[in-house]
Amino acid sequence: MSSDGLTIRRALPADRPEIIALLAASLGRETDPRFEELYSWKHEENAFGASASWVACDGETIAGFRALMRWEFTRGDELLRCVRAVDTATHPDYQGQGIFTRLTLRGIDELRDEGCGFVFNTPNEQSRPGYLKMGWSVVGQPQVFFRPRSATAALKMLRSRTPAERWSSLSNLGAPAAEILSDTRGLQALLDSLPRVAELRTRHTAESLEWRFGSELLSYRIVTGDGGVEDGIAVVRVRQRGDAREAALCEVIAPDDNAKARKALVKAVTRQVDADYVLSLGVNRDGLLPLPRQGPILTWRGVTEIEMPALDNWLLTLGDIELF
Repeated sequence: MSSDGLTIRRALPADRPEIIALLAASLGRETDPRFEELYSWKHEENAFGASASWVACDGETIAGFRALMRWEFTRGDELLRCVRAVDTATHPDYQGQGIFTRLTLRGIDELRDEGCGFVFNTPNEQSRPGYLKMGWSVVGQPQVFFRPRSATAALKMLRSRTPAERWSSLSNLGAPAAEILSDTRGLQALLDSLPRVAELRTRHTAESLEWRFGSELLSYRIVTGDGGVEDGIAVVRVRQRGDAREAALCEVIAPDDNAKARKALVKAVTRQVDADYVLSLGVNRDGLLPLPRQGPILTWRGVTEIEMPALDNWLLTLGDIELF
């Protein structure tokens, strides 16, 4: 117990209803039941493991909540277990008492004992200073790429400088992700073909891809190569951004990570998509155009890892970044 009477501890299953209510109240989500489904998907069903969560309690009242979502990367033959800083909330009656910082630092201390390598996230401009004060460092800004369907669509995109809708729009592109990802044999063959790389890359398995993109709640769509899943997949989520309709190209996985096959998948998406433009992120241009000085700022804090990987040592995709 701290000097102000607050107790910080791991969140328990019995805390769930109060945590959901706190998140709903602090983020204005009381009227949309899909947010509770999103909480379950993110923190309880995650293929990398249930989130590590902490609460600050004033007696029986939960005054604050902090969740660190588990994630896994590969780097060559190495498996790196880490977390990403995601949901946090402080009850309005307890704001200004440093609860966000205390919960976060407690979480890092406990995760160090579990062998967690590092924390990463993409905080917005309002929250980034708080993370930097707690020892986070800025890795950089991953490159964003795009392809408009027409000059009119490009103009509409440039005028729609607002946050994208959280929920997906209906789309006829490809097929529902769950349908495609049910071909676990073909999917595993595709994943087995990928070469090991020296950069940090999310550890994909048939199970993790089904969790990440297969939920009906999020309505991802997949375009496959000509021969089906084994010939590659491109994962897309269509959503509204202002007056523009955006197709977020979240993941492109081609056999052997072949550049020609990747471009063919992306070309199929841009040709078939029912949106104004396609947007992607990462190091692979795949025939798209660079969009300078756009996209999230990646930040990092070491836990057991000491040296921060430079930006060009991350193979991040939009699927690694969007939504969380």
